[in-house]
Amino acid sequence: MTTRIFASALFAGLLAGLVAVLLQWSLMEKLILEGEEYETGAKSHFAGVLKLNEDGETAEQAAESGDGGEEEGTTRRFALAFFATFVTWVGWALLMVAGFALTERYGVRITMKDALVWGTAGFGAIHVMTGIGLPPELPGQPAAEIELRQMWWITTAATAVIGFALMGYGRKPFHFAAGIALLIAPHLIGAPRLDDYSGMAPPELSGEYVARSYAVAFISWIVLGLAAGYFWNRLQQPPA
Repeated sequence: MTTRIFASALFAGLLAGLVAVLLQWSLMEKLILEGEEYETGAKSHFAGVLKLNEDGETAEQAAESGDGGEEEGTTRRFALAFFATFVTWVGWALLMVAGFALTERYGVRITMKDALVWGTAGFGAIHVMTGIGLPPELPGQPAAEIELRQMWWITTAATAVIGFALMGYGRKPFHFAAGIALLIAPHLIGAPRLDDYSGMAPPELSGEYVARSYAVAFISWIVLGLAAGYFWNRLQQPPA
């Protein structure tokens, strides 16, 4: 059983991580780099023009005329980020497959349809329910204290997972009601927020970043759910 859990999680997590990396590279890298230009002051959406350095060059032109050191640093940074993405998705896969094992222990077999529902629920718990209070943010966006945000995010994600599980597998009306209550409770408390807003990047860029973040996450969770369900059933040992 242990080998089945870890093997299924590894294969599914690597596959979902690959999809996430490819989507992030193609859809989000340029937005992140552009957001950093606003963070450093190379661009200003208040002035509506690019700021020039002493040589009369924009930050992008200066980078192109340089020795390539900045580009090398950016490549290294994104390589580390993509490695972290793979590790993260293997971790999510391990939690999902452990949930499969726990569910089947109580006599409920996981089908591919169930796996798709689990993937959708994972996206809902980890991204939608937490994003209601703490949506994805471009670099340099002002935010409340990170410790408070982390605590609220973890609490919201955990209660959402339990809430969805109660709604999906509970056998009594009380279970469904308790699941709804768990989904709502963190938002009654509210996520940590600033008293006012003073974002550096244009709101249009931030909105596009949020939309693409959710699109990448949704596709990746669907792939994770289907892949985890496939490998979980494929690696099942035949009865003796």
